[in-house]
Amino acid sequence: MAEQGLRERKKQATRRMIADVATGLFVTRGFDAVTVAEIAEAAGVSKMTVFNYFPRKEDLYLDRHLDRLRELEAVVRDRPAGEPVATAMRRYHHELLAAGHPLSGAIAGVHGFWSVLQSSPALMSRMVEQEHEIGDMLAGVLAEETGDEFSARLVANLLTATITTIFRTPVGRIVAGDDVEQVRRDQAAVIDRAFDVLEQGIGPRREPLHSDG
Repeated sequence: MAEQGLRERKKQATRRMIADVATGLFVTRGFDAVTVAEIAEAAGVSKMTVFNYFPRKEDLYLDRHLDRLRELEAVVRDRPAGEPVATAMRRYHHELLAAGHPLSGAIAGVHGFWSVLQSSPALMSRMVEQEHEIGDMLAGVLAEETGDEFSARLVANLLTATITTIFRTPVGRIVAGDDVEQVRRDQAAVIDRAFDVLEQGIGPRREPLHSDG
């Protein structure tokens, strides 16, 4: 078991290293201008090794997706008995924010990440695909839990839309020039507002989460 754990840690370290090298090249030169062969050379591995870890070039940049899928699945499967899925998801997103995790969206440096993303139609398309993959995963887990495929799909789609909005809200503000620390302070309210709407449905119009001043 210890040897197996060591191998897994080495694989994860190699995966992280390749993704970091690729991201550096993408940020410097643009996503479309960099080839997988160039990434392999810069990382000191073979082109085949790169594809073993990342079957698609886009996943070298959007490299946290697999981790996110695993974490979201664990949030649903490992939540306390009887706890609503939205409650577990709300808690998870507050934990991401508190940890300053990149997937919170409320971090310094997101402007550069988003600039590269928006400059490439292939990356934008892949990001949408990844959102669909999140929905499919959640639908499968919830259907397995409840036996109700219709409700599972509906809830999964609503959760996916909520997760996506929670991430894109701070990113959009930072890209627009808002102060990162102010965005971070506001983000807890964004998370709660999003899950309140999910849990309670569409109600009367509410006041903005932050002022323009």
